[in-house]
Amino acid sequence: MGFNFDKKKQGEETIFVQIAAYRDPELVPTLRDLFSKAKHPDRLNVCIAWQHNPEDDWDNLDEFHDNTRCNIIDIPYSDSKGACWARNLIQQQYRGEDYTLQLDSHHRFIENWDEECITMLKGLINLGNDKPLLTSYIPSYNPENEPDGRVNHPWGMSFDRFTPEGVVFFLPYYIDNKPLHPIPARFFSAHFAFTLGKHAIEVQHDPEYYFHGEEITLAVRSYTHGYNLFHPNKVLAWHEYTRKGRTKQWDDDKEWGARNKACHAKVRSLLHVDSEDEIKETKYGLGTVRTLEDYEIYAGIKFKERAISDRTKANNHPPGNKEDTYSAEFKHAIDLNHYDFPLDDYTFCAFIFEDKDGTQIHREDMDGEQFNNKVKAARDGGDFTIWKSYTGPKPHQIIIWPGNKDGWQTKKIMVL
Repeated sequence: MGFNFDKKKQGEETIFVQIAAYRDPELVPTLRDLFSKAKHPDRLNVCIAWQHNPEDDWDNLDEFHDNTRCNIIDIPYSDSKGACWARNLIQQQYRGEDYTLQLDSHHRFIENWDEECITMLKGLINLGNDKPLLTSYIPSYNPENEPDGRVNHPWGMSFDRFTPEGVVFFLPYYIDNKPLHPIPARFFSAHFAFTLGKHAIEVQHDPEYYFHGEEITLAVRSYTHGYNLFHPNKVLAWHEYTRKGRTKQWDDDKEWGARNKACHAKVRSLLHVDSEDEIKETKYGLGTVRTLEDYEIYAGIKFKERAISDRTKANNHPPGNKEDTYSAEFKHAIDLNHYDFPLDDYTFCAFIFEDKDGTQIHREDMDGEQFNNKVKAARDGGDFTIWKSYTGPKPHQIIIWPGNKDGWQTKKIMVL
């Protein structure tokens, strides 16, 4: 059963809450907290894409089945095609509510969170923003240490890197100086986004997207549809980031790799990453209020060159301008296995980045002792990661080539 919109009274502002859940033991506690902390729980229409396995006896929504404020889409976990697919199903249930809140299924909320969100959004409208959107990587909570494990400081989102596949990744940061109003944001968080209800129609999730690429494309699509992005200047809710030891959708889905690869291709096409291919207009494309170039100037990102502005690198507030200085920076997590490096007396390890023609773009050597320690520490677990970055274009391949007193040893080549 869902929200009985016919019973909405004049002046009562309603919220369409979108929750995509996958075999999550935090779903029930999240729903309980969502309703109990709302000032007007009767004005919520909570739609849950409940992707569940009957063997998970803790994943039981019986207490919400007769709740007229809940609309439960019952999905066997084996039918799931990923988060964006589930979020798209939810958005088809929008019934004209005044506002919408997109969440994950592992959250906690402040008292009167609904009223606080509406008041904050209206404040932005009064400042001249016709279509404001509140979003961020909100601060964390720890289900095993509640409520003491909560971080009580608002977070924003900063640029981290372009992945080799062309997707922009972000990192959270503390918002300092206690701003009086929400601050301009470049990016969109899929686990907390509060805005006008019509966003659920205007900027729907592409069900063919899988995971990586969801957030940067939603940022660009929302902006080009006329939405102004902001980070909340106070804590409104908390999010669990680890989901340690719990089943993810990609743990069950043997096709997830192909889905993710196809998603990467769609992201590159939509945002012109690495190319000048013409964007095909689709229901899940860009808006017409602003252009892709408008977003690039605003956010300080050039997708074709995988470049960011100095302003963005320094995490200064947007908007940017055409005169900003840009640079392309490649940053990558190089995942290695200790079996590829059987010796324990390496004197150095070269990391060589090459283009398609085999021309060296960048080389950086790691000290032998440091590399040996990385290898030895991984002997119990098998894998280890080394981060490398440089200013320059994306490489075609990375050569990891260690040596010792006897000369060069066996090299590993990673094609990106």
